[in-house]
Amino acid sequence: MTSKNHLEALSALNIKAREVFSNLHPDVLEEHSISKDMAVRTAHGAIAVNTGKFTGRSPEDRFIVKDRLTENAVWWGAINKPFSSEKFQSLKVKVCHYLNDKDIYIRDAFAGAHPSYRLSVRVINEYPWSNQFASNMFIEPTTDELESFNSEWTIINAPGFQANPDIDDTRQSNFAILDFTDQCIIIGGTGYTGEIKKGIFSALNFILPYHRNVLSMHCSANVGENGDTSIFFGLSGTGKTTLSADPKRRLIGDDEHGWCADNTIFNFEGGCYAKVIDLSAEKEPDIYNAIRQHAMLENVILNSDGTVKFEDATITQNTRVSYPINHIANIQPGSIAGNPKNIFFLTADAYGTLPPISKLTPGQAAYHFISGYTAKVAGTEEGVNEPKAVFSACFGAPFMPLHPTYYANMLAEKMELAEVNVWLVNTGWTGGPYGTGTRMSLKHTRRMITAAMQGELNTAKYIQHEIFGLHMPTTCPEVPSKILNPKNTWANPQQYDEFANELAMKFSNNFKQFESEATNEMLKAAPRVFIGAK
Repeated sequence: MTSKNHLEALSALNIKAREVFSNLHPDVLEEHSISKDMAVRTAHGAIAVNTGKFTGRSPEDRFIVKDRLTENAVWWGAINKPFSSEKFQSLKVKVCHYLNDKDIYIRDAFAGAHPSYRLSVRVINEYPWSNQFASNMFIEPTTDELESFNSEWTIINAPGFQANPDIDDTRQSNFAILDFTDQCIIIGGTGYTGEIKKGIFSALNFILPYHRNVLSMHCSANVGENGDTSIFFGLSGTGKTTLSADPKRRLIGDDEHGWCADNTIFNFEGGCYAKVIDLSAEKEPDIYNAIRQHAMLENVILNSDGTVKFEDATITQNTRVSYPINHIANIQPGSIAGNPKNIFFLTADAYGTLPPISKLTPGQAAYHFISGYTAKVAGTEEGVNEPKAVFSACFGAPFMPLHPTYYANMLAEKMELAEVNVWLVNTGWTGGPYGTGTRMSLKHTRRMITAAMQGELNTAKYIQHEIFGLHMPTTCPEVPSKILNPKNTWANPQQYDEFANELAMKFSNNFKQFESEATNEMLKAAPRVFIGAK
């Protein structure tokens, strides 16, 4: 049934649709996608789609309208690129005109599980499977809430529309542009659904910290039987999803959360968007079992029997599945929990120099949060023949409109009030760099994290790393003491110092861009760089 509100909304945008489909059930959306030859039903029960030319986000084509509201608030630069209000409105008119005489799928939903801080969102889609993604990833209103739904933000998603860069001021034909004054996001030229999800995340990362005193975070979170919440920050490949999936703890969410003044952590989303490359029931049973009806696979290759060839990266390494969070068995009701007791910064240090676990001071926590370090290893990219340091501020720079120190200062304040422990966990290499050392044992990493959450490391003796200043426990139950100090695992201690010093210099060079806005406590947390290896 077409909503009267939706017809009025389209009329206000001058969209004269062929037919309007309002808040369709996922069953119906799946049938629309299949009947339009846009999707196939897999043997797992989920549908599979191909997102076209773009199989991932395009950060260089993300813009924010620069106007009175954002001019002095947004951290402008390579990540947050300015776009004029006039050009935005002109392009928006073109996108709406393109949608004329097409079937339109509209969905009303919330972003944010906390009723006091949620954002009401109206998503207008060209494709039924894009609308199903929105159904999976946002939070579904109740029947009563739908009847009185008043959208604060609108997303207009037209994958088939191509911009003209010479006229429209885009970089190329695809784009994702946020206008905080118009409270609208326009997405065109790309079918990759992650642009929808990250567009709203970017909006929340401006609105909640800047206007609502809520820290927005790119992290996963879970909660124990005693109500103890843990948060996991980490870039791709560091183990964020793996380590937060714990059968003894309930999942709050796997990617985006808020930390508000009423001492709660809440999920922004109503679903999960997981990578499925090399997925197996043995390695990731929760994700594997979530792939059933109403889940949607992206850019996968199927076997002749309709099952997914999870190891096949013919289309992309970034194969994905979106599914409602209730496809996971052990979830936290309402996706809300109390203040965190522990925060874990995960890094896969391919230099093999960072401790497997270390406890951070508030200044160190802010410093490493702003740095957002991990490393790529040789062979992951053409021309990468040795470890390559990667820094992404706040562990999610592409989605953060404000200056990274704004989020870091909020984190420090909330940490102090909640008396939370912050840990840096190296899931990367030990005994030497990539190619010489070995990957940290997942069994040992899990045990160290468990020890931190259970308070077993509270009474441990700590020593300080001479270069990074990190506080390293000397013992941890069921973990060999030798590995707790990374220098002890190297055959050549002098070579260890050289690699540690090299990484410390990379940290210092990266942090120069933030120094003007950093506090003295953050600056004092920087690693100690030696002019020569010790």
